[in-house]
Amino acid sequence: MKLSINWLKDFTDVTDIPLKDYCDRMTDTGSKVESFCALAESIENVVVGRIERITPHPDSDHLLVCSVNCGEGENRQIVTGAQNIFEGAVVPVAKAPARLPKDVVIKSGKLRGVDSCGMLCSIGELDLTTHEFPGVFEDGIFILNDVIDKAGELIGTDIRDVLLLNDSVVDFEITSNRPDCLSVIGLARESAVSFDRPFSLKKPVVTEHGADISDYLSVEVEDGALCRRYAARVVTDIKIEPSPLWMRMRLYAAGVRPINNIVDITNYVMLEYGQPMHAFDYSMLDGGRIVVRKAADGEVFRALDDSEHVLDKNTLVIADEKKAVALAGIMGGANSEIKDSTRTVVFESANFDGATVRIAAKAQGMRTESSSRFEKGLDPENVMPALDRACELVALLGAGKVSRGCVDVYKGRQPCVAIPFESGRINAFLGVSLSKEYMAQTLEKLGCSISDDKIIPPSFRADLSTMNDIAEEVIRIYGYNRIESTPFRCNVKAGLLTPRQAFRERIHRLLTGMGANECMTFSFVSPSTLDKIALPADCAERRTVKISNPLGEDTSVMRTSLIPSLMDVLSRNNNYHSEDACMYELAYVYIPNEDPELLPEEHTMLALGFYGKGDFYDLKGMVENILCCAGIKNVKYISSPSDPTFHPGRCASISARGGAANLGVFGQIHPKVAGNYGFSREVYVAYLDFDLIFGISNLKKQYKPLPKYPAITRDFSFICPKDMESACFEDIMRKAAGALCEGVELFDTYTGDKMPPDSKSVAFRVLLRAQDHTLTLEEADKVCTKILAAVEKSLGISLKKA
Repeated sequence: MKLSINWLKDFTDVTDIPLKDYCDRMTDTGSKVESFCALAESIENVVVGRIERITPHPDSDHLLVCSVNCGEGENRQIVTGAQNIFEGAVVPVAKAPARLPKDVVIKSGKLRGVDSCGMLCSIGELDLTTHEFPGVFEDGIFILNDVIDKAGELIGTDIRDVLLLNDSVVDFEITSNRPDCLSVIGLARESAVSFDRPFSLKKPVVTEHGADISDYLSVEVEDGALCRRYAARVVTDIKIEPSPLWMRMRLYAAGVRPINNIVDITNYVMLEYGQPMHAFDYSMLDGGRIVVRKAADGEVFRALDDSEHVLDKNTLVIADEKKAVALAGIMGGANSEIKDSTRTVVFESANFDGATVRIAAKAQGMRTESSSRFEKGLDPENVMPALDRACELVALLGAGKVSRGCVDVYKGRQPCVAIPFESGRINAFLGVSLSKEYMAQTLEKLGCSISDDKIIPPSFRADLSTMNDIAEEVIRIYGYNRIESTPFRCNVKAGLLTPRQAFRERIHRLLTGMGANECMTFSFVSPSTLDKIALPADCAERRTVKISNPLGEDTSVMRTSLIPSLMDVLSRNNNYHSEDACMYELAYVYIPNEDPELLPEEHTMLALGFYGKGDFYDLKGMVENILCCAGIKNVKYISSPSDPTFHPGRCASISARGGAANLGVFGQIHPKVAGNYGFSREVYVAYLDFDLIFGISNLKKQYKPLPKYPAITRDFSFICPKDMESACFEDIMRKAAGALCEGVELFDTYTGDKMPPDSKSVAFRVLLRAQDHTLTLEEADKVCTKILAAVEKSLGISLKKA
């Protein structure tokens, strides 16, 4: 939006403020300035002069030597080649040294041996066109007698003052929520509040003549939701002619091309009030009737720019009884445009639905000054003031006679939003201490009304609906830079890991401390990975979550086991000829839900594996360390020969809480499975349920003093079947010894020729200690007797004879 400072003075006066300061303050209060300049800053030392005498150049057939009166008794000799000049002509004179637009510098010099102390200017050399000064000879010197009244009395006057170019223009970037500022009045109101200046807006006065409008026109609006208000007036006895200089130059400053008085009035009001308007040639309206309706599919419309458009049913049009004469809120039609022969005009001022206008303008590729305003949502209450202003200008310019009355199709003003006036809350929100009186004065200057501690925003401020909006209005006028800096205050707790996160980090540190390296693999894998670890067809892990748009077969399902991924990593290291490797991965597996519409269950598992250094018992020691770190006691390790992934004789499942919690499995990978991954050596893997381990973990530490009394050890040797697990003895012996048992340790296993077939010898050492006294030999013997009786009763095995 380009704003003329001279135009701004009609509503508020800020001319005493330096232009740079004005722009800075307006930007601070929310009206961002893109650029600013003096309208004719490139014109210097150009005045009005009168040609007193013209003589031929002594050495040229086409050059003329002029004696030009430049005022204050100064006559200059200027040589020119223009042929449209005459003695007594009033013209613009660039007195050397002078400067013109496009970096043209005028200096004194000689032309064919004759001194020339300046230049006579054309309109093009002043960067003007015949649109601003119609009727002027474009290819010759600018003769001011034809366009400036009493031009002869202005000799010596700066040309910028005579042509009303002594103006400044500020270009604003208006946000989409402030369509009211797409007008001189809107920006004047903002300027007045920003600089605490009076703001004056006069109500237009319309002088009416002749017949009533009902004798000329009727209006019908078919869809009140798309056209909330439609108003029209009829003007007769139209005289199409150029607008006065002041209007043309204001339009020029705003970047709008002057055309004729009627069209210029509509553009002038659009810029001044922010309300787009249109003028129809009444003689081209069939039936003297206007209908606001939706276009028919395929309806053809020719616009003012002579482009043809095929419309659809989503486009709103202004029509007469037979045809569309305008695209609502976008552009008028060529079939009703104002011509030199126009004698009666219908002025239209309406309010259209912004979304409908934007969709239609985009579909037709016709974004205009009008559509860019309507699409942001305009104020229906602005329709009649703008229409009356246009008719006031008609009378002021003597362009015609306004008929009596007007058509105004309007359902009425929408109820106003009442916002509670909570000054304390506003201050707390902004971090300032402004008085309620100051807030009220600021809001009233912005157009709000205040009653009973309620704020009623003006109709043109649809963006004000909450306390936050009101607070923003107050603080932007008060000044953001005036808010005092305050330390940030907030009750902040130190960032801590959750218990689960802390336990996870604990396990990471433990595993890396034992020499394992963490690996991370993709969660989406190939279904064939489960074949490589020899899982049976009916295994639960075979039921996977399928990816709907996989990158390929190798990444088509979500994994249900970490073992294939870990084996891939170990295999890759083996293929790189690494002598040994110890890796682990702590990650999710994805278990499909019974309901396919629900997301799968994400379960955290821990896979640990190595090859090269270590055996089954090294892996068991690592598993024991993990469970010890979790504080899980009374863990049982049970042979698990049926797991197809592991060696049947070197695999154990892990349970706790009396077998109720199955914590996982560990052992040597089956040679055939290892072969699937290219291994010819032994590979050991542990696969643990991390979620379950964390769920039953006991991380609380309790101090236990060192024992005060000595312990007694007793050794037991038994002959048992080869396939019997030593853990069977340990459980029975611990239970039989009771509170005096401090530990049971298997310290020897023997199989050989001296043993009966399919038998082995196992030897255990039991540590006995009392916490409150020194254990006697008699007490120790009684415990040993209980242990032997319990073993014989439970297993049918007696003590080995020497």
